[in-house]
Amino acid sequence: MSSLASNLALQPARVLPRASAPLLCGRRRFLQGLVLGAAAGLTATRRAHAARPKDDPVTYEAFGAVGDGKADDLPAIVAAHASANSRGLPVHSRPGATYHLGRRALTAVIATNTDWSTSRFIVDDTDVENHRVSLFAVRSLLDPVPMTIAELQRDQRRLDISPQRDCWVRVENSRTRVYIRRGRNQNNGTFQRDCFILRRDGSIEGDIDGNYPIVTKVEAQPIDDHPLTLKGGVFTTIANRMRQDKGNNYWARNISISRSRTTVVGLVHHITGEGEFGHPYRGFLDTNRCADVTLLDCFVTGHKTYSTIGSAGEPVSMGTYDLTANDVLNFTLRGCRMDNICDTSRWGVTGTNFCKNILLEDCTLSRMDTHQGVSGTYTIRRCTLGHAGLNAIGRGVLTIENSTLNGRALLSLRNDYGSTWEGSVVIRDCRWVPGCGRPIQPYLLNANNDGQHDFGYPCYMPREITIDGLAIDDRHAPEGYQGPFLFSDPDGTKPESSPRPFPYRLTEKVTLRGVSIASGLPLRISPDAAFAARVKLLSL
Repeated sequence: MSSLASNLALQPARVLPRASAPLLCGRRRFLQGLVLGAAAGLTATRRAHAARPKDDPVTYEAFGAVGDGKADDLPAIVAAHASANSRGLPVHSRPGATYHLGRRALTAVIATNTDWSTSRFIVDDTDVENHRVSLFAVRSLLDPVPMTIAELQRDQRRLDISPQRDCWVRVENSRTRVYIRRGRNQNNGTFQRDCFILRRDGSIEGDIDGNYPIVTKVEAQPIDDHPLTLKGGVFTTIANRMRQDKGNNYWARNISISRSRTTVVGLVHHITGEGEFGHPYRGFLDTNRCADVTLLDCFVTGHKTYSTIGSAGEPVSMGTYDLTANDVLNFTLRGCRMDNICDTSRWGVTGTNFCKNILLEDCTLSRMDTHQGVSGTYTIRRCTLGHAGLNAIGRGVLTIENSTLNGRALLSLRNDYGSTWEGSVVIRDCRWVPGCGRPIQPYLLNANNDGQHDFGYPCYMPREITIDGLAIDDRHAPEGYQGPFLFSDPDGTKPESSPRPFPYRLTEKVTLRGVSIASGLPLRISPDAAFAARVKLLSL
């Protein structure tokens, strides 16, 4: 264990009565001989639990955890959860404990309610067996069900299938590639895929985003009848310091959530020990392949930004996250917060892919980003977003209300994925401080697509934008500043007559009401005069 980990141990070693020490040492030796702690949890504590009520919470100490911040408590934690899962019992940690999660490649599977209260956990990433392994995995104990779907149509609402339980379903068409990325992190895209909830009556929740003439792969995970809750816990990651030469070698060492109907309440995550070098993280709270997940009143931390050589052979910054979501339907962040949201040395804290129906409410975060698409409803309400701002790609209705945004643009449509938003944008009673108050040229909507690249799908600017109440704080402007723009130059610098094999459909209508500008300068449409002349602007 590093000296830094030792300093983070806030509690002294627990002193046991003399008669208890041999039993604890024997149990510890037994646990150390296991590759997985699950079998130990079911065997080593059979006598210990025989006299207890059947609904007593399971504790880590019953399986040999010390909680002094020095001893490796991960094997005992793995065993405790395995035992709790087998008996359907909750797990409670000791409030005053500091649990050290060691270097071993072990994962504690959480399938029952867990209360970490004020317990502390040290995640020491200075030396680990396998950095791709999660420390905790919140999973359902229900087995996946076989399912065959021959084809799907866009916005289809029903299937001729009646599962015994509601299921989270993911479909894939390996014959079509989408999100073919452009730029320094260019790639050849990913297989067309979608996720939705299939109800017992065969109805579908979640808009099907495209046509699937063939479905080559189906995953169906039953949704548990009862919700699961994780409460509390103060986690501190001592960051890895590995040198990164080329590509992104993502670390886990995290809490992976793949069980539908899960709520995480009041969890705190800090990061320390970041140095000159480091590999990126894919998210300490990593939600994936499930539905109906809420992160409530959690505290997260932005990671230091490192650089590497991207797929185009040029230097790029590495995205490293504390919150991620992939293939999730109904993902909610409520009351989540962080410090230093305008610190540009830190990477934006949140990233998502292939999600549906995202809600941010009463949050303070440095960024909210939907990389490879969100669909349905995407709502930002009573939030403050920092320097990396609000980024979006996708389809549906994007609503921003009663919020303060500090990004270079109020809304940025990612140009590496075609700057596409097929649908409408509503901005209501918001405040925008461009670039966290730095002297920049503000563009309310940043979008760029010159029509030269095939992203695997047609690309759209928002069909209609409605702004009903927006205060633009542009007091700190660059020299020669003449006022903010509604749009950047959306279709590039090529002449109007240039061929565009993959045309970009431009915004048709903008409705403005109650827009105030601190500098007193006028709101202009776009530096592209031809595009500006085509936009139908309605001021009320």
